[in-house]
Amino acid sequence: MTLLTHLVYALAYLIAGISTGAALWALRPEADPLVAWLAGALVVLAGALLHDVVTRLERERKAARRIARLNDRVEELAHLLEQRLASDAGAAPESTVRYDAVMQEVKLLQSLVARLTERRAPRPPAPGSAPSGVPSGVPSGVRRPAAMPSPVPEPTPPSAAPMDDAAVLEAVRDALKADRIDVYLQPIVSLPQRKHRFYEVFSRVRSADGQQIMPDRYLDIAEREGLIATIDNLQLVRCVQLIRETERRQHAIGFFANISAATLADAEFMRQFLNMMAQNHALVPKLVFELSQHDLRAGGAVTMGILSQLARLGFRFSMDQVTDLSIDLDRLLRHEFRCIKLDRALVLDPANAGRIRELRHRCAADGIDLIVEKIETENQLVEVLDTGFDFGQGYLFGEPRLSRKPE
Repeated sequence: MTLLTHLVYALAYLIAGISTGAALWALRPEADPLVAWLAGALVVLAGALLHDVVTRLERERKAARRIARLNDRVEELAHLLEQRLASDAGAAPESTVRYDAVMQEVKLLQSLVARLTERRAPRPPAPGSAPSGVPSGVPSGVRRPAAMPSPVPEPTPPSAAPMDDAAVLEAVRDALKADRIDVYLQPIVSLPQRKHRFYEVFSRVRSADGQQIMPDRYLDIAEREGLIATIDNLQLVRCVQLIRETERRQHAIGFFANISAATLADAEFMRQFLNMMAQNHALVPKLVFELSQHDLRAGGAVTMGILSQLARLGFRFSMDQVTDLSIDLDRLLRHEFRCIKLDRALVLDPANAGRIRELRHRCAADGIDLIVEKIETENQLVEVLDTGFDFGQGYLFGEPRLSRKPE
């Protein structure tokens, strides 16, 4: 509906309510006027409720049409791929392998779209329930890895009006349906050469008007409404596509991707994802799953059991958001953790100097790479280099950049 239509509807039930109150007062002058105006208020309330229902139904119809269009595009892609395979029947075996891998991605995207279609409309989130800082985590109390790589805030464009929680939730759901979850990459470099060795993958939501919704604004809301696993799942599919693109260009580089407790617990997605990776087994060593220290401790034996199954398939892992330097390295090694990320402030805190030195020596002996995050200035880099670390990440080496969608 247009704004004018909404105004006409609102004016109609306001006039109806006032007319009802005035008519009752005129017909029963001996009665209490308050009763007449209460009746008019009930008419206005009923009209407002009807207006809201009609608006929601129209939004659902629009969403259904968008999903149908997305389904049509995915099916068209699958059809085109089948035609290409038929025309390249005499091609080399590598072409068939690549086709099978892409078809796995298409099927996985189809299933994600279908699951969005099957979800019931969510309840509006409580106002003010999502903080503006680091996300507080899933309802079960498990803290999710942060999606923002740097403490440097990114200002909101002056023209962008602030969005309340309900608007953010609607924008996230609409972005999922319209494939507007953008993937950003930030480099992880070797020190002191500053050569790119890895990229960390981040997801950001783009609203219909092009406004970018930052992770610290939507993560809590998406987790509360059960959408975070879908965002993570789409990010993982994109990550595999990016790895294949770099493999095709002969780039020896790896990718770090956050994986949440919700994704690990999503048995249906993990099964389809592993089927897809079976078609891309050569890419497995280039994908590093990243979990926070809090997730690993809160998840316990269940999380470690799932990680063990992934490790047997060749996946490697990284631990980030470290707040406690009492790290059980033997336990991490048993589950194929090959990287640990440490905050620059934690590394440079004089009170931690002895424990950091001991941790660095043990990790070097055990083959675990230590990465210092949030290096923003040259002076900070000099201080980090004095401590002897081999890898760094932060805005000094490159801010997150929008990745090009694989063709």
